[in-house]
Amino acid sequence: MLRGRNRFRVVGRQPPVGDGMRAVHQRVLRSFAATGHAPPAADLAETAARYGTTAGAVLDALHAGDYLQVGPDGQIRAAYPFSGVPTPHLVDIDGGPRAHAMCAIDALGTAAMLGTGVTITSVDPHTGEAVTVIVRADGKTAAWQPATAVVFDGRLISGEACGPGPVVRAAAAEACCGYMNFFGTRASAAAWDAAHPGVTGEILGQAAALRLGVDIFGELLSEASNGPDR
Repeated sequence: MLRGRNRFRVVGRQPPVGDGMRAVHQRVLRSFAATGHAPPAADLAETAARYGTTAGAVLDALHAGDYLQVGPDGQIRAAYPFSGVPTPHLVDIDGGPRAHAMCAIDALGTAAMLGTGVTITSVDPHTGEAVTVIVRADGKTAAWQPATAVVFDGRLISGEACGPGPVVRAAAAEACCGYMNFFGTRASAAAWDAAHPGVTGEILGQAAALRLGVDIFGELLSEASNGPDR
C-alpha cells in the first residue's frame, strides 16, 4: 500500500555555511571516506579553531541542522550518507575502506559524492535475501544482484520531513533512514510496506533509486561546494 511520494527527499543536500561548519562537515565526510569511521571530536579542534570556535560548538550546530548526528557521548553517530554505528548497508569504497551507510538511498549516493566506485552489500528486511549493488565511479550506472532488486523510499508518517532546511520536523536518522531499504523484489517491498502502516513511501526501480542518491549527495563534496565559510 503506497502512501505518497517523499518529495522532500529529491532536494540535494547542500553543505552548511558559516562559523567553520562547512570545513568541519567536510572534514568529517572525508574521514569516513578515508577510514570508514568518524573522526574523534578532538581531531576537529584545529579546523574549528581556524574559525574562532570549538569543535563542540560546531558539532552542536551541525547536529541541530541535521547535517550530522551526535550521540549523548559526544561521538558522531551519523554524517549522511555515512553512519558511525553499524547498519545493514555496507559500502566498500574502491581502493578504500568499508563504511556503513545510513540507508539504501544514502549508500547509492556515495559513489557520486566521492567520485569513486563502491560495492554496496545489504539485505532485504522482509525476506533476509542479500542484495548487492556495484556502482561505477560516475555514480550513474550500477549492476544489481538480484536483477529484480528495488528500493523502498520511506519515512515515518509522524516525521513530516527529513534533512536540513526550514521544513525539517525530525532528524533523518530517526524518521527516514530505517525505512529506506533494499528489497529483492517489488513484491517483497510491497509486502513490507503493507505490514508497516506507520510508514509512508514508495517503491523505486533501480534507475530512480540511483538517480535519487545522486541528486541528494552528488554535489556535497564538489568543487562548487567547497568555497570558504562565511
